[in-house]
Amino acid sequence: MAGLIEELKRRNVFKVGVAYAVLAWLLAQAAALAADTFAAPDWVMKMLVTLLVLAFPLVLFFAWAYELTPEGIKKEKDVDRSQSITHQTGRKLDFTIIAILVLALGYFIWESRFEVGSENHFQPTSADTGDAEKGSEPFSTEETSAADSDAAKRALTPLLTPLKSIAVLPFVNMSDDAGNEYFSDGISEEILNALAQVPELQVAGRTSSFAFKGNNEDLRKIGEALGVSHILEGSVRKSGTKVRITAQLIRVDNGFHLWSESYDRELTDVFAIQDEIANAILVQLKAHLVEGAPQVVATRRTNTEAYDLYLLAKQRMYERSRLPLEAAAEMLDRAIAIDPGYAPAYAQRGIVTDLLSETEYGAIPKAQVLTQSKQFVDQALKLDPELAEGWAALGLYYQNLPGGTEQSIAALEKALSINPNLIEAANWLGNAYNDSGQPAKNLTVLEDLIRRDPLFKPAVGNLAFLYIQMGQRDKAKALIEKARPFLAQDANVLDWEATLLATAGEFATALPLSEQAVRQQPQDRVYRSDMSVALLATHQYERIVKDGYWIWKVRALKHLKRVEEATQLAQQWAAQGDIRPYLNLLSTTGQFEALVSYVEEHWPDLGAFAADFPAAGYFGYPIMNDIALAYQRTGNQEKFSDAMARVRAAHDALAAQGLSNPIFFTNEAAYYAMADDRGQALKFLAAAVDGGQVFSARITDDLPFFADFEGDPEYEAIQKRMLEHVNRERTALGLEPVKT
Repeated sequence: MAGLIEELKRRNVFKVGVAYAVLAWLLAQAAALAADTFAAPDWVMKMLVTLLVLAFPLVLFFAWAYELTPEGIKKEKDVDRSQSITHQTGRKLDFTIIAILVLALGYFIWESRFEVGSENHFQPTSADTGDAEKGSEPFSTEETSAADSDAAKRALTPLLTPLKSIAVLPFVNMSDDAGNEYFSDGISEEILNALAQVPELQVAGRTSSFAFKGNNEDLRKIGEALGVSHILEGSVRKSGTKVRITAQLIRVDNGFHLWSESYDRELTDVFAIQDEIANAILVQLKAHLVEGAPQVVATRRTNTEAYDLYLLAKQRMYERSRLPLEAAAEMLDRAIAIDPGYAPAYAQRGIVTDLLSETEYGAIPKAQVLTQSKQFVDQALKLDPELAEGWAALGLYYQNLPGGTEQSIAALEKALSINPNLIEAANWLGNAYNDSGQPAKNLTVLEDLIRRDPLFKPAVGNLAFLYIQMGQRDKAKALIEKARPFLAQDANVLDWEATLLATAGEFATALPLSEQAVRQQPQDRVYRSDMSVALLATHQYERIVKDGYWIWKVRALKHLKRVEEATQLAQQWAAQGDIRPYLNLLSTTGQFEALVSYVEEHWPDLGAFAADFPAAGYFGYPIMNDIALAYQRTGNQEKFSDAMARVRAAHDALAAQGLSNPIFFTNEAAYYAMADDRGQALKFLAAAVDGGQVFSARITDDLPFFADFEGDPEYEAIQKRMLEHVNRERTALGLEPVKT
């Protein structure tokens, strides 16, 4: 062994290894800086680091097997030991290693000065030590030492967290009155919005940043969870007409302050304080991160009392339930009365009006909602044509208007071009893309949204559901698991898990989770709808009529032979703009002439109908299938062919974008049944049933397309498997089996 070590030394293998390791480290650091500067994709750094690591054993092998001689490189075994110059080569390697180490030292000095800040920035001081909050001090010596030792492990690891990124944590309310918390939250949010106006800066979304409110979490863990390299935190102390705001900018990887400051101001000047803090931060970020002159930001001014009401209203709106939304509407009305020229209040009033629709979280008839919300939105954009909130509100308005999908997309894209950090607008844009049959665009929007705001619950749920519908269940599960630690006991997690199970046909396991979510938030329509799906799948129709969501009540009443009640309910909602349950009811009860009459009375042709009700991005074009069947059964071959062509084009486009789920297979089966392609129809129906889709005791009660298939052995085998599945789930729930 000793002889081997001596031979390794003689051949300079150790020195070559050290020189290569240090040089590779320097190359990785330089490449990481270049990659960040030019916004190179992550795979570039991963590829470089992989090549550097793979090359290391090759370098050692060549150092062992070859030798540098005056005549050039030769195999070591071909060199006369008496003529060897390895000792001279070793001396040259010593100088090389020293030179590389000098470069490394220079890099450390440069990073300390230009990436982290001056020595004074490292001092554990606060501009107001009395207001110093959790996480405001640097990490302990032990923690710093651990971080330094970890640096060696990360030496050849690419920088995955963007250097030009920041999260604004909710400022702590230090006032005597706990009711002033809305004010400290509002200050944080307005500063976040100001920073989001800087194109070069990636700003974590409000929902994810505020998820750590009151949580004494290690800043490094927060930074890792949010994918940011910097954190702004602070406190607000409000007393009478005075306010003190302390802000601290901290680097995540070592916990040291880059900058801290306190502001003592009169409350009449709250906007100046916001602007002053935001611009001071930009100056600091410019010094360390953002190239060029810092962009000056300014918040929109209004009366202080109106601004207080505006902040309170926005805080209520985040709760997304009826009573807080109604309170928000009342506060915004008061803010508008105080300052009729404050455009953001009108924009939020339009949004809260839409959210209070009876099809959302409130009880206002949809027709009334559309009229009222448009008035508020129009006034907001009249006062400020470049108000991002106003364009977002317009996009939401059009999303609730039949045939308004394209206008919704245009408005929401405009909002995000003004302020890319409007997370809710991005989520609505994804929904609009999906409603227009563009799930691939929806996927791009949602994945980018989750990258910026990983704990924004509506987007997590939407993205998980989209993954499921595109056949990527593993991604959906991973997304839910990633969010779970930060959303303990949250009803959303229960609903996501229930959806994951139900879409795999595990209804008996999914139902208790949905029921628990409904118990936590009885007014939430999504939770109640998802519970209704599990009840429908296990044929618990009476429970749906009693506790379910209205769409599923129509189907349940039909299965209970209460068709007149089902018709009245479906017509009521058709009058509000949602015609899908009504047309499906007419189709499944054999009222084909009534279905044709309804469509032709309201639309001049199928092109106009398709403009109002395009194929959605999750399941295909079921409503056009129902229309096609009605024209087929009433003998209108021309309209039947038109409808079938529209279904085929829509399904082909969706399949090309990756749509793959049992409900989509069901709609494909329905199309091929009408196209008289029995083989394809049965193939897709089997794929739907074997993927977990269930129907009524006789499939034709839900899918009249298959009326002529009954008696076919292959069809009956599928029918049998479906019913066995239903009864397994019912048995697991302690229910009696159903029969055909």
